[in-house]
Amino acid sequence: MRMLSALIVAAAAALLAPPAAAALRTVTLDVPGMVCQFCPITVRKALERVPGVEKAEVSLERKEAVVTFDDTKTAVGALLEATRNAGYPSSLKSGQATQ
Repeated sequence: MRMLSALIVAAAAALLAPPAAAALRTVTLDVPGMVCQFCPITVRKALERVPGVEKAEVSLERKEAVVTFDDTKTAVGALLEATRNAGYPSSLKSGQATQ
């Protein structure tokens, strides 16, 4: 009986515990193919459709996208694929880890 009570208490604690915090990560992508004022909009929308992306800021002048995402829900590869599928191949800005 004592063991059963302990199990019930442990199960209740697990159910009531707050969820683990998202592991937010920010990376910068080089997007050299952007040439007009509409390109950044297309790139931003493509990135925002990736599950786990919290924010995407895209600059035509710098030809880059700064993306904040939950790395428990997506990875850099999905971000690169999203820009490529939108017609704007990108790469991870040098000096950043791909994990």
